[in-house]
Parts: sequence; C-alpha cells; structure tokens
Amino acid sequence: MSEEFLREIRVAKEKAKKRNFVQTWDLAIGLKNIDLRKPENRLNTEFSLPEGRGKDVKVIFIVDTLLPEVKKMNIPNLTKSDIEKLGKDKKKLKNLAKEYDWWFCEAPLMPLVGKHLGVVLGPRGKMPRPVPPKGSIKPFLELAKKLVRIRLKDSPVIHVPVGTENMKDEQIMKNVIAVINFVREKLPKGRQNLKNAHIKLTMGPAVKLKLDVIR
Repeated sequence: MSEEFLREIRVAKEKAKKRNFVQTWDLAIGLKNIDLRKPENRLNTEFSLPEGRGKDVKVIFIVDTLLPEVKKMNIPNLTKSDIEKLGKDKKKLKNLAKEYDWWFCEAPLMPLVGKHLGVVLGPRGKMPRPVPPKGSIKPFLELAKKLVRIRLKDSPVIHVPVGTENMKDEQIMKNVIAVINFVREKLPKGRQNLKNAHIKLTMGPAVKLKLDVIR
C-alpha cells in the first residue's frame, strides 16, 4: 500500500504547477452505500496527523488559572469574564470562530462556554478542547499543529488537508494512510463504504489513489 500511494502522490506533485505560495495537499475520500440521513452515519470529529500539517495554525485559549502562562507565551486568549460578554456579541464571536483554527479551554470553564458560546462554536466545529487547569498549555500547542477536522454531513465525500507541498512525500503518504484507515474504522461497513480517494495540491489536478490495496 505504501509504495502505491507514494507513487501517486509523486504523480500529483509533478502535475501541479508551481505557485508563489505553499500549496496544501487535499485528500478527498468518496463513499458509497451509506445513508447520511441517519445521524449515526455522519462524522464530525478530529484526527491527529502522524506527520503534522506542515504549517502554523491559529489557536486561542479560554483560561482562568492558566492566564499567566498564556500571557507569557503571548498567545491569544479569553478569560472567564469575557465568556458571557462574548456570548452576547454574536458578530464578534462569529469573527473569532472564523479566525481561529482551534480553541482550547480550561476544563472547569467548559460548562460556561457551552452555555454562552456553544450556539455559535458548536455548528462550526469549533467547540474548545478541554485543558487541565493545573497543566501546561505546551502539549496542546503541539497537538494543534497536527489536528485536522473530519466531517461527513450531507455529501458522501470527506475532504481532509493532509500536509503542505514543502513536506516530504513520505510524510504525506503516512498522513494519507492514517486518515483513510481512521475513516474506514468509523464507517458502518468499513472498507465496503469506501468508493474512491483522490489526492491533489491546491492548484493541481486530482490523482486517484488505488484503494484496492486496502484490505
């Protein structure tokens, strides 16, 4: 499987024209024989890419006791006193939801966040990940560099960014295999629900991956 995917990734890379920006690798997984009208067949989850995303992501922390550490590291943050006020300013909250890729929140504040911010953050897949109040935020910053969202709602196709063109082909291959295996495990009929998969750079043509090598 590895060599097959590696070959196809290299073909996709060769077919893509060079641009004046770093392009992103996009993996599209097509599904079959799955009823998306059933909520249990839909996906809205997160996955940690083994080789990372290859680029910086924007994170924001909602903190209380961890405020000194967040400030020291100059990381965007909200405090307990900001939560209710932000909940009343839907326009500002929507802008923040759009601006930041990942949200983290001290665990004791999660109920308050759910009450005041959940109506906006929830549907956008931006509900914060809980952080222990006596822990360190560094592991969560590292985690954010690897996280991607995997969503399956109305259309039987899943799109997932699996890296950038300045990463090694072998790293992209590992991410692709990991995502496909993760999705397969989440599907009701596993491999039988996988129809096809394509890999492409942002401005390049899609190249089909040989899924028949997956058992």
